[in-house]
Amino acid sequence: MNEERYILFDQYLQGELTIEAKNDFEKQLLSDSEFASEFETFKNTQLQLANKFEFEQEREAFKENLTNISNKHFNKKTKVIGLKPWYFAVAASIAVLFGLFFFNYSQNPTFADYNNPEQAFFTERGTVDAALKEAEMEYNAKRYNKAIPLFETVLQKQKTAELQFFYGVSLLEESHYVKAETVFNELKLGASAYKDKAVWYLALSKLKQKDYKGCKEILQTISQDYEDYDDVQDLLNDLD
Repeated sequence: MNEERYILFDQYLQGELTIEAKNDFEKQLLSDSEFASEFETFKNTQLQLANKFEFEQEREAFKENLTNISNKHFNKKTKVIGLKPWYFAVAASIAVLFGLFFFNYSQNPTFADYNNPEQAFFTERGTVDAALKEAEMEYNAKRYNKAIPLFETVLQKQKTAELQFFYGVSLLEESHYVKAETVFNELKLGASAYKDKAVWYLALSKLKQKDYKGCKEILQTISQDYEDYDDVQDLLNDLD
């Protein structure tokens, strides 16, 4: 799991999400079993920590300790609007605690560890139709279930490698594995700029399904010229 996901979990538990964000969160709990499992683990750990740090003085000492752990283990800063300053220390430190408490539980990498979908920018290139503009908006807001039918509408009129790629990513995010892999395999056989990215996402599809052998086999076919080959190498190392 990554820090942003820990923060999202904490915001949900604290009732700090907007109504729309809360609804999207709960829909993802129902549709994504991996996401739901990670949330349950986080929630249970939070409960255990709350029981241990009942009094205010102890909670303040715990926050200070979390900050110290964060400074030692996490140097990368992430800008998130509207978060309390110590959220990042909490998120980063819980990651350390999870590593200590659950190291033997699962040593395999997860989809969330490597899932960093890029933003779509279709509407910056001139006049586009309303469906494409809406697809971009829903995709960038991570409302993939709403983006999918919009992409399908647009692809009936203009089928480009770029649109296919973002459509495939949306399908994978919603765990429509067969459809997503069909899209990525078609891009893999082409010669577009999305060829290597499509192969990477084929590997991520296998990773999300916990098909570690299949994931590794696909990763080994990716050219070292791929722009994000460092991620490929990192995932291969994690799978060894």
